[in-house]
Amino acid sequence: MARSFVDRVTIEIKSGSGGSGAVSFRREKYVPAGGPDGGDGGRGGNIIFVADERMSTLVDFRYKRKFVASNGMPGQGKKCSGKSGEDVYIKVPLSTVLKDAESGEIIHDMSSGEQFIAAYGGNGGWGNRHFATSTRQSPRFSKPGLPGEEMTITLELRLLADVGLVGFPNVGKSTLLSVVSNANPKIANYSFTTLSPNLGVVAVNEDVSFVLADIPGIIEGASMGIGLGYDFLRHIDRCRLLIHVVDASGSEGRDPIEDFNTINSELSKYSSELAKRPQIVAANKTDIIGDNRDKLNELKEYVTSLGYEFFEISAATHFGTNELMKAAAAMLSTLPPPAAYEITYVKPEVQIGTADEVSIVNEGDLWILEGDWLSRLVGSVNFSDHESRMYFNRKLRSSGIFDRLEKLGIADGDTVSIYDIEFDYMS
Repeated sequence: MARSFVDRVTIEIKSGSGGSGAVSFRREKYVPAGGPDGGDGGRGGNIIFVADERMSTLVDFRYKRKFVASNGMPGQGKKCSGKSGEDVYIKVPLSTVLKDAESGEIIHDMSSGEQFIAAYGGNGGWGNRHFATSTRQSPRFSKPGLPGEEMTITLELRLLADVGLVGFPNVGKSTLLSVVSNANPKIANYSFTTLSPNLGVVAVNEDVSFVLADIPGIIEGASMGIGLGYDFLRHIDRCRLLIHVVDASGSEGRDPIEDFNTINSELSKYSSELAKRPQIVAANKTDIIGDNRDKLNELKEYVTSLGYEFFEISAATHFGTNELMKAAAAMLSTLPPPAAYEITYVKPEVQIGTADEVSIVNEGDLWILEGDWLSRLVGSVNFSDHESRMYFNRKLRSSGIFDRLEKLGIADGDTVSIYDIEFDYMS
């Protein structure tokens, strides 16, 4: 991956509003009773997220942060409906998680590869042909379209790797990745050489392969935001297995057992689930230990007593790396696939206004209601669901709309029209 790796951005989206219905009458020379023929408005465009396997970073969003779909066109005469607004498709990497920017709650996990409609366009308004009855043959009104939805969303990239390499900076993770996979990470003998995650495909044999990720060096305090670890710990979330690389030579002046415990402590502070993730311990840099194997033996005895598999390797000389990858592949075959993130976001309820904020027009036995909060309420209700319909009815009653209609003289059996919803009034 390039230095332009971007894994977290916030964008604004807005779907299109529906077009207004038309008021029109059929007027032809030999059709004396043409009647109303106003068409419906077109639906507003949706905002749709699409997972693109070829993308590996959110860098495309660095300069474009607002996405707006087009509105539906108004209806026309001769029962012609307006054209629907064009949908806006937003391509993101396959492993992107969509979050509500304000609450941080998860809206959707794009790892399934399926398209996701984040904001629906508003329905188009009805033309006047819908309002013709035996007693009202020339309705001179139509309905406006419903508004679109607006949201501020945080896009968060979480790599889709099977195995993650964790450990202190400069323990040889990047070298190991370059040796066992097709990746070409930057390698140098100083801390924080790796400034963004690197991915590589490890081919164990013709039939078995997996994706390996090198996560930038975690240090003590990473879970508190110190160093680089806090920025990239989220990329280990999806890894089913961790390879914990430890500098067994102590070349940086640190104790291998302390290093091992420190990294596990940081993982535990970041996520209790991550701390339980299966691990294989790889004691690296064994080529420069020489005859002084005391620290290596102490490390092996310590980690095996905790139940971890232990491998002596030298990424620089390729010693033990094939055996390590075969063990990782074997363990992966016994582990369940990564689970998608649980959806925690719930759309907030529409703020209900008062009956005085609603426009009521009476056309004989038809009562037409319009208002900003009323249009939002209609757009939020699933009228095919009984509970949603009951919720809609309760909100109308609690707002005082029914009381106001009764004061204006509505009778049982009269029709109430609220945008593209009609029902018979019953007291």
